[in-house]
Amino acid sequence: MPLRTRLRSRRTGRRLAADAGLLVVAAAFVLPLAWVILSALDPHAGLRVQVPDGLTLDNFDAVLKPDITYTPLLNSLILCGGGTLLTVVCAALAAYPLSRFRSRLNRPFLLTILFATCLPITAIMVPVYALFVRVNLIDTVQGTIFFFAASQLPFAIWLMKNFMDGVPKELEEAAWTDGASSLQSLVRIVLPLMGPGVAVVTVFSFVMMWGNFFVPFMLLLTPDQMPASVSINDFFGNRGTVVYGQLAAFSVIYSTPVILLYVLVARRLGGGFALGGAVKG
Repeated sequence: MPLRTRLRSRRTGRRLAADAGLLVVAAAFVLPLAWVILSALDPHAGLRVQVPDGLTLDNFDAVLKPDITYTPLLNSLILCGGGTLLTVVCAALAAYPLSRFRSRLNRPFLLTILFATCLPITAIMVPVYALFVRVNLIDTVQGTIFFFAASQLPFAIWLMKNFMDGVPKELEEAAWTDGASSLQSLVRIVLPLMGPGVAVVTVFSFVMMWGNFFVPFMLLLTPDQMPASVSINDFFGNRGTVVYGQLAAFSVIYSTPVILLYVLVARRLGGGFALGGAVKG
């Protein structure tokens, strides 16, 4: 067999193996999603992935009630929206001096931030719970928002700093010449030019908070303040046997805000920075 034919067959074999591996990974993601969507429309949903005999919206009608869906979703939007806004603002203010001013402490500080992202949330919840009790922040929405922002801030600063490095400093120097302050140049020049970076930090922070079960479960005690990430636990036995159709319907509704947020910022995520002509002008 010629050498060229052998090389071609090896490449084909590697390609087939890579495609097979990707198909296995894709199936691991697609099958749970298929179960959620099909079970939400199945009047006799179970644990198996199967095409329903007949389609129904009764599962959605059963969960679309204030105490089951509307109030927990509103609580989630308040907690995650407030936490995301606080995270993005604090990350931008912290990343700006790290990106624009050189110091010996920059690298150790960034490594410390990166190390903080590796700490498991369960390891710090006991001292956090004791602290919140002493400062009267336990069972409060604002206290949970503060901790949400604090837990996402280290990685948000790291991301924001890397995106901010891509904005040319010459643009700010031109604004400083016209009398702008550092804060004005950050708000009016840097942040608008790094729109995709702000979008990435926003989506990442919101998604991580939206799916967080442990933090609100520990810090909130009043049932009426629980977000949807905690109230979904009620479907697993608290109402008797698990009704898989209603659980799947609630999961579809629960995933909708995250999908909508991604769709809204998708254009900015793919927009790039497009700063090539800005410096030349």
